[in-house]
Amino acid sequence: MSVFTDVAAEGILLAGGGRAILLQIADSAVGAGVARHSDFANRPLDRLTNTVTYAYATVFATDAERAAIVEKVNRAHRPVVSAGDATTPAYSAFDPASQLWVAATLYESALGVYERVFGPLCPELAESVYQQYSVLGTALQVRRSSWPTDLAAFRRYWNDAVSALVVSDDARRVAHDLLHPRVAPIWLRAVMPVVRLFTIGLLPAELRVAFRLPWNRWAERRFALVFGAVALVYRALPRNVRSLPMRHYLSRMRSGMVKTN
Repeated sequence: MSVFTDVAAEGILLAGGGRAILLQIADSAVGAGVARHSDFANRPLDRLTNTVTYAYATVFATDAERAAIVEKVNRAHRPVVSAGDATTPAYSAFDPASQLWVAATLYESALGVYERVFGPLCPELAESVYQQYSVLGTALQVRRSSWPTDLAAFRRYWNDAVSALVVSDDARRVAHDLLHPRVAPIWLRAVMPVVRLFTIGLLPAELRVAFRLPWNRWAERRFALVFGAVALVYRALPRNVRSLPMRHYLSRMRSGMVKTN
């Protein structure tokens, strides 16, 4: 396995999933599309499951499996379109700029969690992993030339994009539904306090304020202690245990393909 696949296989990266979603919906176009075409309150796991499956498939699936997943994503995206009106921005799930932002949030959240747990990658490896993560966007409608040229260019893009985010009331409602689902299995309800803590704790401070999410110095300490304890235990696990989520999602994907054939 390469360093990139080693990184991408780490199950702990899922801890950044909620953060990535909140960053995505803080973009007005993405937020409008999600608010009108997703149901986090009653189906809290759907977007995360679909996104995680897509991300694993782009890295670990065969060419045929990857093509099937991309087609499935494109089918799901076709109805996610609106010309906009006085209160709602125009949006399209096929918009390359929006897809670039979504891919960027997945990469930046994943690497942020990885480096919190294992420490920073050396510059050469960090650059290599960054370049290969472009597949998250280029497998869909993002041109390879649109992916920022290198890590320095990505950081400029990221900082500019984050500073331009405007959190709408729709995005706040989706965030509330994501963090406080009305319908959820018992196991999800049991872990939601930790999910909320990690999601809010990993967000940039300015977005916590924009989303009106509760946070203070005691929450910051609790986050540091809990995340640190989880990281300590996680690092001690064998690699084949740490990659269980990847194998689980790929197995589900392949099982679903068999049933539809």
